[in-house]
Amino acid sequence: MAEVAEIKEKREPLFSKKTLRVIKDPLDDNNPVTVQVLGICSALAVTVQIKPAIIMTLGVIFVSGFSSLIISMLRKSVPTRVRIIVQLIVVATLVTIVDQVLKAYMFDISKKLSVFVGLIITNCIIMGRLEAFALGQKPWPAFLDGVGNGIGYGMILIAVAFFREVFGAGKLLGFQVIPDAFYEMGYVNNGLMVLPPAALFLIGIYIWIQRGRNPKLINVS
Repeated sequence: MAEVAEIKEKREPLFSKKTLRVIKDPLDDNNPVTVQVLGICSALAVTVQIKPAIIMTLGVIFVSGFSSLIISMLRKSVPTRVRIIVQLIVVATLVTIVDQVLKAYMFDISKKLSVFVGLIITNCIIMGRLEAFALGQKPWPAFLDGVGNGIGYGMILIAVAFFREVFGAGKLLGFQVIPDAFYEMGYVNNGLMVLPPAALFLIGIYIWIQRGRNPKLINVS
């Protein structure tokens, strides 16, 4: 009888250089907002205050990460012609969970985010990563990619919301950060910061700074 050699599949560590790159790239080199220019609408709408921006970020990270995980697990059993429908069902289910949790425990924030939580279902960042990455990758890298893109998206939201709330209302998370002495000397809150165009200006400045310090992005159109 011929001796059969046992071949052991080499397993990558959960956090190898390859998997770490998957989660790190969306934070800078391939940021979904500043490089891929996706998710701009919600960046305009939910960044007047930092608290809704943080909640929106957590919701997107949850939906993006777990939808990528689920779609990756189902990728070999879902017919190509119905894959978009399956993706929408998975994302819609996760968004419904987020929406119900917010209504149960953070009703005021839920009212502020209102329709924008529901629009996570059609968020181009999530659908784009499902199509471009999760459908062709194993579950763990797909999950990390979803989480990474959610964090990259959230970084921009929170940074924009920080400046809009501080300069537009003089507060941060409800606490006054600009001293009364400034107002007594004539300081006035910047009304532009509470309007959607302010988010575009701030994102534009971030893109300018990011591409100025990162040579990889100089020729990105």
